[in-house]
Amino acid sequence: MKFLVFLLGGCLLLTGCDLTSTQAAKLVILGSLTGVGQEIVESAFIPFTAETGIEVVYEGTDAFTTVLPIRVAGGDVPDLAIFPQPGLMATLAQEGSLTPLDEFLEPAALEAAFGPEWVDLGRAGADRRVYGLWMRADPKSLVWYSPTAFAAAGYEIPQSWDELIALTETIAATGTPPWCIGMESGEATGWVGTDWVEDILLRQAGPETYDRWVSHDIPFDAPPVQAALETFGTIARDPRYVSGGAVGVLSTPFGDAPAPLFSDPPGCYLHRQARFITDFLPESVVPGQDAQVFLLPGKTAEAPLLTGGLVIAMTNDTPAARAAMEYLTTVVPHESWAARGYISPHRQIEPEVYPNDGIRQMTSVLNQAETIRFDGSDLMPAAVGTGTFWQGMVDYLSSGDAAAVLGTIEESWPEGEQP
Repeated sequence: MKFLVFLLGGCLLLTGCDLTSTQAAKLVILGSLTGVGQEIVESAFIPFTAETGIEVVYEGTDAFTTVLPIRVAGGDVPDLAIFPQPGLMATLAQEGSLTPLDEFLEPAALEAAFGPEWVDLGRAGADRRVYGLWMRADPKSLVWYSPTAFAAAGYEIPQSWDELIALTETIAATGTPPWCIGMESGEATGWVGTDWVEDILLRQAGPETYDRWVSHDIPFDAPPVQAALETFGTIARDPRYVSGGAVGVLSTPFGDAPAPLFSDPPGCYLHRQARFITDFLPESVVPGQDAQVFLLPGKTAEAPLLTGGLVIAMTNDTPAARAAMEYLTTVVPHESWAARGYISPHRQIEPEVYPNDGIRQMTSVLNQAETIRFDGSDLMPAAVGTGTFWQGMVDYLSSGDAAAVLGTIEESWPEGEQP
């Protein structure tokens, strides 16, 4: 295999490197996946070990964002790290703790494998070099619906934001709230609202403004952000549009929110939520059949897509690590992950590799998106992204005062800190 040739060639350049037997080499990977997730990662590297003889040791921890910086600072550095958010990856890249992948991988080849949008999402630092390869995509800009209920009511999938709002009003006129939204999530209550605002900002103000907001090049309470929050409020605070209005949204657990889509008669017709909501659907509901998705519309049919995901970077520059990163550009590990239900951004994955129609539909939405952006709250300083921003969504639904809420979040941004 190409990556074995790469490993041996690279090794010859290193003083004292002895790979006359590749059995002596070991690759340590640190990530946040544990349990089944750990097994899924390990399975994907079986062909790599079989071809190279390199032992792969995966270490999973729930405290990844704390453990990795400590290990980097202490010199106990894993060879690769799987980041649940690219923000920490960007920080380590800025500090010089990561190796740019474009030192040994051609950007053109990366774009051929993943597409330019995903390559760009792996860039970091002032020089915007490529540091990360994406293992998994978690698309968020998904609207879930029941095709049976839609057909019975004569509704059609909207192709633009205006059509979505028109459909919302049409459904509301029947007396049934069109949207199901639940934001209760214990100490994390509020994150559902941040996803909504980010999605709306992307559509109303465009990717460039979204990027400047995430990086705090414009203030958190800039006019486009207030407009996006108020647009969210026109849906989430209106009892005609959501059962119970703001009180209903705040008191409904996010995992319970989509269930009324499938009641008879339906309790709602639309639910915006990420890929993982399939884990919370009623047991009788089959994703891809009873529950289908469409991309949250924008100004035109070419709407942007908000996503989360897992990105892999090289924290220790060794021949084994370089060989592993080259292996990750091939379709082999991505097919392994796809077969287990992970959505891969790799372009060579055939739809039949995925285990069910639900994942194939979400993958289709992902592949059709021409503009992709990562979840903004995951890129912001934690004090904001998982702190005042979350709390601000609760405060806004309760008060309706967008300017005051956004002003408070802006004041909380750590001075001098950038994503």
